[in-house]
Amino acid sequence: MKHSIRFKLTALLTVLIAFTIFITWFINRTFLSDYYLSSKVEQITNVFDQVQHIYMESQDNVFLSEEETLKIERLSSNSDVNIYVLMSFAGMPIFSYPHPDDFGERENAQVKQLIRDYMSRSSDIGDKTIIQEKGKTVIYRLYDNHLDANYIDLIGLLEDNKVVFLRSNFESIQESVTLANQFLGYVGLLSVIIGIIAMFLVSGRFTKPIKVMANIAKQMSELNFEVKYPVKEKDEIGELGSSLNALSDKLRDTISELKSANNELQIDLQKKMEIDEMRKEFLSNVSHELKTPIALIQGYGEGLRENVNDDEESRNFYCEVIIDEANKMNQMVKKLLSLNELEFGSNQTNFERFDMVELIQSVLFKAEILFLQNGIILHFDEKEPAYVWADVLLIEQVVTNYISNALNHVDKQKIIEIKLIRKEKVLRVAVFNTGENIPEDELNKIWIKFYKVDKARTREYGGSGIGLSIVKAIMNSHNMECGVINHRSGVEFWFEVDMT
Repeated sequence: MKHSIRFKLTALLTVLIAFTIFITWFINRTFLSDYYLSSKVEQITNVFDQVQHIYMESQDNVFLSEEETLKIERLSSNSDVNIYVLMSFAGMPIFSYPHPDDFGERENAQVKQLIRDYMSRSSDIGDKTIIQEKGKTVIYRLYDNHLDANYIDLIGLLEDNKVVFLRSNFESIQESVTLANQFLGYVGLLSVIIGIIAMFLVSGRFTKPIKVMANIAKQMSELNFEVKYPVKEKDEIGELGSSLNALSDKLRDTISELKSANNELQIDLQKKMEIDEMRKEFLSNVSHELKTPIALIQGYGEGLRENVNDDEESRNFYCEVIIDEANKMNQMVKKLLSLNELEFGSNQTNFERFDMVELIQSVLFKAEILFLQNGIILHFDEKEPAYVWADVLLIEQVVTNYISNALNHVDKQKIIEIKLIRKEKVLRVAVFNTGENIPEDELNKIWIKFYKVDKARTREYGGSGIGLSIVKAIMNSHNMECGVINHRSGVEFWFEVDMT
């Protein structure tokens, strides 16, 4: 889990969110107070400029009109700044704003004393620091020991020697910074939790197709090229899926070519060692098998020439024997040519992937009338496809030979059964028929050309003893095995083909 892309993506984005929130909190904690102070200085300076402007436009040199007083009240309320304007009248300091009647004597005396101390630069007013001094205005940051409070104060002179005193409570800024940082911490924690959940869900949308393609790649490594990625996206994931599908097709074709090339190489090495021996054996067997039909044709031909029998029925019988023997010789020659091509490697083995079940069903369909005419019971219940790698035409000959052999030798209950046995990497095809067993000492000889266990019965159905030799040659060309097994009630012939 911890090595998955989904986990890494979620962890990375979570760290980024947490880091961003931490940096924001740190900057807030470190610089926000100074920023607030700078903003407050700018604000209190702006308030002083507006107060100055109101007094410059005032028609009364002492007190403001109701409209002008309302403007300053609004300005004080909106900017959260206390505004005091002190002037000299008849040699006595009085407040032009607020009006002396609007606040008590205690506050009046305190503010006047504070203004005098600021104007005289006295050190009796507490811990104060000059923040800004510009022209006729000075801005202080003051900590009042008596009130245990922080203030930002501005002392400025107007053109007619009026003194403007502005005060803003700095504690509210400090509290705002603390509150903002606390709120940011809660929001950050909630954001990280929501981010983790969101990233985990969203990342699944990106990692799911990658997992699907990983599974496809694993199946490709097991040489299963039928599975494909369903390309729906038009982004990089879709391009990767298309490339994976193209790679699957290319690998399948390449493996098919390599199997064919490798198989041909092995066959060439084997055939070079066996060619001389096979030629000698071939000539010996052919001469032996042709001797009998040639003798029959020669004898019946001479009989016809010398008119041994004068009646037409006998002559027709002689002709039928000659034609029958000639046909048998023709079939034997065709099989010998086919076997010769297989054994000498002139018939190339072309590997391709096909369904064995479909091939067997095709052969059985062609032989269906023979099963019906002879009252034979067939058992073949395979429904699921069984894909193999082989030469489909040559394997069809093997299946045809096995089924023909079973039809010719089925006896007793007259049952023929075809089974598919799936092993680790190969598929075994077994054809069983009820009937007489093959003698144990002859089981290995039946694959030899022209060898016949029951010569009389073989002669009866026109067998030449080449069919099983062709089967053996085809399986050798595939570098695969074939064989025969005696059962209590009959005989089973089998062959194997590669599934991978």
